[in-house]
Amino acid sequence: MPACSKKGSVIFSGFRALGLYSNHLSHVVRYHKKHREFYVVTAVGNCFHTYNVKKLGIVAVSNALPEDISYLAADRMLVYVANGKKVTAFAKNKEVIHTYTGHGADVHLLLPFGDHIISVDRDNVVIVWDVESEEEYLQITFDKVSFEVSAVMHPSTYLNKILFGSCQGGLQLWNVKSNKLLYTFPGWASGVTVLQQTPAVDVVGVGLSSGQIVIHNIKFDESMMKFQQDWGPVTSLSFRTDGHPVMAAGSPVGHIGLWDLEEKKLVCQMREAHNTAIAGLTFLHSEPLLITNGADNAIRVWIFDTAGGGGRLLRSRLGHSAPPSQVRHHGLNGQHILSAGQDGTLQSFSTVHEKFNRSLGHGSINKKKSKKKSLRYEQLKLPAITTFASESARQDDWDSIVACHRGFLMTTTWNYQKGSMGAHKLEPERFNKNRALNVHATAVDITSCGNFVVVGISSGHIDVYNMQSGMHRGQYGEDRAHEGAVRGVSVDGLNQLTISAGADNLVKMWKFKSRQLVHSVDLASPPATTHLHRDSGMLAIALDDFTLNVLDTETRRIVRRFSGHRGQVNDMTFSPDGRWLITASMDCTIRTWDLPSGCLVDCFLVDSAAVSLTMSPTGNFLASSHVDNLGIYLWSNNTLCCMVSLRPLPADYEPTVIMLPGTCPSQVEEGEDEDLNSEMIEYESPEQLDEELVTLSLLPDSRWKNLLHLDIIKKRNKPKEPPKVPKAAPFFMPTIPGLIPQFAPPEVDGPVGMLKEMGPSAIDAELRGLAPDMGGDVFVLKGFLKMVASMLDSKRDFDLAQAYLALFLKLHLRLISQEPELMGEASRVSQELEKTWTSMQTLFNQSLCLLSYSKSALL
Repeated sequence: MPACSKKGSVIFSGFRALGLYSNHLSHVVRYHKKHREFYVVTAVGNCFHTYNVKKLGIVAVSNALPEDISYLAADRMLVYVANGKKVTAFAKNKEVIHTYTGHGADVHLLLPFGDHIISVDRDNVVIVWDVESEEEYLQITFDKVSFEVSAVMHPSTYLNKILFGSCQGGLQLWNVKSNKLLYTFPGWASGVTVLQQTPAVDVVGVGLSSGQIVIHNIKFDESMMKFQQDWGPVTSLSFRTDGHPVMAAGSPVGHIGLWDLEEKKLVCQMREAHNTAIAGLTFLHSEPLLITNGADNAIRVWIFDTAGGGGRLLRSRLGHSAPPSQVRHHGLNGQHILSAGQDGTLQSFSTVHEKFNRSLGHGSINKKKSKKKSLRYEQLKLPAITTFASESARQDDWDSIVACHRGFLMTTTWNYQKGSMGAHKLEPERFNKNRALNVHATAVDITSCGNFVVVGISSGHIDVYNMQSGMHRGQYGEDRAHEGAVRGVSVDGLNQLTISAGADNLVKMWKFKSRQLVHSVDLASPPATTHLHRDSGMLAIALDDFTLNVLDTETRRIVRRFSGHRGQVNDMTFSPDGRWLITASMDCTIRTWDLPSGCLVDCFLVDSAAVSLTMSPTGNFLASSHVDNLGIYLWSNNTLCCMVSLRPLPADYEPTVIMLPGTCPSQVEEGEDEDLNSEMIEYESPEQLDEELVTLSLLPDSRWKNLLHLDIIKKRNKPKEPPKVPKAAPFFMPTIPGLIPQFAPPEVDGPVGMLKEMGPSAIDAELRGLAPDMGGDVFVLKGFLKMVASMLDSKRDFDLAQAYLALFLKLHLRLISQEPELMGEASRVSQELEKTWTSMQTLFNQSLCLLSYSKSALL
């Protein structure tokens, strides 16, 4: 099996997740004395985020845990999390420094208590731990039938006392130092969901599953006041400490009730503060600020500075509250990802920094009306976006996004610059008389110039609209473009062709301007979706039988067919150069197909199927969204930063599962630092790959190319003044020991090696010294010719052999012609040279032929 199977993917590695801010767990507020600043901590899967309250900017992301966090708590120094049967303590909002093991069941409640941490598990076991030593200080076991612990708190000023609330409704006050039950409160015949200290000593706020809130004095066991909310169990409680006696209570439907404790009445209702249950709410100490979070993936800060007692939204961080259905890069820099969620919103996420994120809002049928009614009426809301297209070319001038909505014939425009719904609602007039028809928009594309929109409909019609005015400009086909629903529509980069795919098993090509049919291609199965790479003109078509076809719009032929997916293909994207087609399927695989070779080169599994994919225009990241996941996950392209060997995967290749990346860049764990391409990186090329191949030397051109022109160069570089003696030789040059210091010559193997170490002038001097009148001999000249012949025969250092021979003939040609022995050796060298050049010419011709074919042949 290939080396890439070790880690699942050779091309992509998990980088980080975008758009995740909060889950169903209550947040924790911390105060930093040195910074004089409040921080809010929220759980996201198996890690937690820390934000400053001042700007809700992210400060830190913790290291990931092996299991999801089930409870979050904090004191002045540490953040404590429950994960499975363990309790883990983090320092500096990031690093694990303590782990507490000993529970037999999952931990679901935590309470920091001085130098101790109290944890409660699902078996109703309470353990008090010493924070520093990680040792168990005390263990209390409650009977689940009579007292199942559901809430825990430390009453202010009560030394060593802990108050427990139960699902049965009763309360118990314990001294955890002496391990004694001090008092039992009978309760109110309803399960305790929240225990919260009020600003007054001895007084505790108790939230019940019946929706009742009791302000109870635990010193005298007296209920001071009771409130009732009509929205279900109380999920959280908090009290203002800035001089206003107000209590806030959270509900499972996302509403917040504000109660005046002096007048004992409901002051205000903050309806739909969150789309889901209020997970946690906290009034900042001595400030009119309320922090809330919920499972709708949102953190909100409300300020109470207006009449009426209600809070207005001051700042927020929010992602999708329901999984994204489609993600697409917007613009050419690859830094912005548009995401349409099943919650009905369209959002833009930045890959650079969260401060550049923006929400374009929820689609509405009547924008002005919905603003007045704050979108509270469902009939004003548009359903979720099923597919959309964006183009940044004219986004400064008019709307740049067009979206199709589930079950709606009308398509909407959106303005990226303004961050809101646009000016137009595009709808053909042909269906006005019969609104009962179940017809809806299925596919959409915007031209590269940003001026036109092409919309495909389930009835088979395809319409063209002007983006600036929203006016209908015509339709494709006399009656309709396809006999079945339109499954995909695309316009090429030059506005010459419109390509459409329909449920009638046809791909049709139309002239964009005249809207005349140019060509039709039959498919083996109905298409599910299409994707066009405008630069190369390649159209990827996913069919209902889980196969993929690639159509070349220039030759109008299907040039590639891929099979291997075992489920519906959800989405496709091309790499920027058009070389790779990356596909996501319901079989939970993400596959990369290499178009030139027609092979599958990468495949990996994810825990939940990817529903949408988009490759950055710069090629650095692949972004994906997944079933039942609220985030957008970035995968880094390894081929940009290291050498990656892509080999075709075998037909029986079994991919391995890769975990989705977390909210911080992943770190390599111990034992996983081996290189994916170790066999390729460790490979050392021999000096000669094969005896049949001609090999050049690796020397720079200056060492041999100018040997024949050395006299011209010397004449040009004649010094203007006598040379100066150097002060001292460099310290690193080796010398021969003796009375007169001499520099040691380099250790080389043979005359060729010696010549390689020399410069052009030294080589010239050495070859001149071979002549008899310069101290040489005919035998030495003959030996040099034999050396050149052996170089040609071995086919190594071919460039040097040519240069040395040319200089040798230039210097000693007259002498060679006078000596028969040298003439015989020179003729043998000439024959060897001709033979080598013939072989070289054959290799050159073969290479040129193959190169010209590959340049002119079609893909």
